[in-house]
Amino acid sequence: MNLSPKAIKMISHHEGVRQRPYRCPAKLWTVGVGHVMFPEQGKLKIDQRDAFVPPPEAMRQYSMEEVNEILRTDLARFEKGVATYCPVPLTQGQFDALVSFAFNVGLGTLQRSTMRQKLLRGDMEGAAEELLKYCMAGGKILKGLQNRRLDERAVFLS
Repeated sequence: MNLSPKAIKMISHHEGVRQRPYRCPAKLWTVGVGHVMFPEQGKLKIDQRDAFVPPPEAMRQYSMEEVNEILRTDLARFEKGVATYCPVPLTQGQFDALVSFAFNVGLGTLQRSTMRQKLLRGDMEGAAEELLKYCMAGGKILKGLQNRRLDERAVFLS
């Protein structure tokens, strides 16, 4: 199964699209649609990430063609991850919501989640409700994450 164009728009809306590198709230250098530029930086403790010096050639303006290609590559990895970790029949909406969720929180979080356990047991309503529990970052509830999870839940149940 592949992500629908509607889901790609939803992910881009919630992640934002930036052509210049920036530090995300987790202090990781990011570009495009939530693409972490240097995965090795993520292995550092959060208080050590500010000291990470990216190569100067990476700190440039990226074209929309480059941004879209990076996004396609990233999404393919998450599509494969959802197919691997959620080997049950899914509707397009369920698949789209799961890929969006995993893109945001990571495949490891999806793999360990109660949502996945409920999904594998066939409890689709319960799985949809579990999405709403992932609204915190840095110990605080973020309105943007609440809105994203509500959108993902609606798509999941569509």
